[in-house]
Amino acid sequence: MTPYSPPIPSATTGPYVICIGRQLGSGGRQIGKLLSQKLGMAYYDSEILSLAADHSGISREVFLRSDEHKGILHHVLSALSPSPLAPTEIYGNQFDPDHLFQLQSQAIQKAAGEHSCIFIGRAADYVLRHHPRCISVFISANAEDRCRRIMEKEKVNRATALRMLEIGDRKRADFYNFYTQGTWGAADTYHLSINSSTLGIAATADVIAEFAKKTLKIN
Repeated sequence: MTPYSPPIPSATTGPYVICIGRQLGSGGRQIGKLLSQKLGMAYYDSEILSLAADHSGISREVFLRSDEHKGILHHVLSALSPSPLAPTEIYGNQFDPDHLFQLQSQAIQKAAGEHSCIFIGRAADYVLRHHPRCISVFISANAEDRCRRIMEKEKVNRATALRMLEIGDRKRADFYNFYTQGTWGAADTYHLSINSSTLGIAATADVIAEFAKKTLKIN
């Protein structure tokens, strides 16, 4: 299989999109929110699940249970299967994860066609690979910074935080690699890869904003 490389944006007008993939604990969500403020763009993380639910008529809870972001701490503490594609215990096979992914992708495409957006995760960069004004960014961070953020956010000890990082990254990689032709975290799968530990959260957002302005011809 030919390695996937993101297409170069081909338009200079119309809605534009920034898709952010990130390691757990890298500050990707904070950076995404800062970008949305700096560039005046809509921000979608778990919000896309509500759009998919509204569009399909299926409960948001169903999408949440099949989501790539779901309950990493829960998975660590309960030692559940690492597969992000397993059907939920409550709904069984009633809603196939592949079908839910298709519905979620349709919601992403609809939003991106209507206004400028920032999407966090959910393979949005691949879903929007034919969008004429879309760039993809991958955010990593040093292990110590990632561990510290998880310890502070989840109120867990270092050992648990390290386990969360391991499982969280594996689940994100499994999800992305299953549904796309790219490789999660590989530099050639994205337009820009950046380590947030180098400059810090705010300055990393500034760098991405400048990259987006130049690449997408944002005035």
